[in-house]
Amino acid sequence: MNLCHLFDLSLIARSAQPALEFAGDTYTFGELDARSNRLAHLFLAKGLKTGDRLCVYLLNSVAMIDSYLACIKLGVIFVPINILYRDREITHILSDAQPCALITDAPVQTDLPVWTPESLAREASALPDTRPAMALGGVTLDGDAPAGIIYTSGTTGASKGAVLTHNNFGANALNLLACWQITAEDRFLLALPLFHVHGLGNGLHCWLISGCRMRLLERFTHQTAAETFLDFRPTLFFAVPAIYVRLLALDAVTAREIGSFMRLFVSGSAPLPAQVHEDFLQLFGHTILERYGMSETLMNIGNPYVGERRAGTVGFPFPGISAKLGEGGEILLRGPNVFAGYWNRPEATAAAFADGWFRTGDLATVSHDGYYTLSGRKSDLIISSGFNIYPREIEEFLQEHPAIAEAAVVARPDRLKGEVPVAYLVCVEPVEMAALEAFCREKLASFKIPREFFVVEQLPRNAMGKVQKHLLPAG
Repeated sequence: MNLCHLFDLSLIARSAQPALEFAGDTYTFGELDARSNRLAHLFLAKGLKTGDRLCVYLLNSVAMIDSYLACIKLGVIFVPINILYRDREITHILSDAQPCALITDAPVQTDLPVWTPESLAREASALPDTRPAMALGGVTLDGDAPAGIIYTSGTTGASKGAVLTHNNFGANALNLLACWQITAEDRFLLALPLFHVHGLGNGLHCWLISGCRMRLLERFTHQTAAETFLDFRPTLFFAVPAIYVRLLALDAVTAREIGSFMRLFVSGSAPLPAQVHEDFLQLFGHTILERYGMSETLMNIGNPYVGERRAGTVGFPFPGISAKLGEGGEILLRGPNVFAGYWNRPEATAAAFADGWFRTGDLATVSHDGYYTLSGRKSDLIISSGFNIYPREIEEFLQEHPAIAEAAVVARPDRLKGEVPVAYLVCVEPVEMAALEAFCREKLASFKIPREFFVVEQLPRNAMGKVQKHLLPAG
């Protein structure tokens, strides 16, 4: 089977049901099916064929969903580009993926054909709204066919394209539907960008397969968050930790009302501080479900829907996914979620695997009862005088201080110790550095105490809220 067969559980079987709300408009599943069918016919007329790549550089929109569905129906490989990327990063992806065209409404310098959503909609409007023959029988797509190429954030070098198959996306979504009890009765609020696996691989696929009603936002805006929740009254919400930090600013009455109709809050894409986990429970009456995934593997490990959602941990491996700790505590994975490899990079693909296990580069510990706790990236590990220091441990501790909203700990070279930790802080009120050092000295081993503290207005983050430590100012 391919993704079309799973999507048809909603596009065809629930064709008359309301499916999507966006920018004040509502679309049924049947209307979305017809729109993407017309666009697929247009792509065929423009010469696209199975295995071609199509890059998309768009904000969240119905046009982005149309483009994705049309690609899936034709076997064209969908290549979303981070909307925050600029010329240098976009040029790299266009050069690496070698697409046939780029869909965008932004001014991008390229020799490729550039199609705007508006021009595509006009051209497609007169075309048939039936499923194109290419998908009906002309070409057979099995589950191993590539569905998308997701480019990594590139924090450790040139961004690489992770090739995700129909089976990867399908297995991931079916796991989440089963483990998180997502059904057609849910109302799903999605504010995550569709260029990322969190919004695309989890959000879009869970919605399309389950047949629930989704309201898609162009982006999360904390100023209107309460109004959006109270108006749509969702039962399901996926977000990153930075969004949950913003939601903690809501008043208690509003938070409790939102909690009264919500069923499940899920967090991922960056570590959720234990303090945020606890504060959210107190304010909203819900325990956030934290899980762990990555571009190359979609979802790997998650806290249980029924049972203890343990703060600071990411839970257990999802069904069908094998996980173990390798050298130095690195998480190694096998399963139907693991990508097919990096696009046109056989050496990088080979280096990413060891004896059939995918090397995540993430470090973790496992409790006696099987809960995984992330301790940082392998590359984030600080070694000071032979002692291993995991930045996340210090960051979570610092964020327990009432004056500190956010913290990022990185290594600084030291002539005697090799490396020492330093901390960058976002503070909500003034704090004396001497008092902060004393606070750390009371609770942390001496080698874990940051040698310096730098107060900054904000931490640099990518579009998914993950701190970009390489962009922190030099101390």
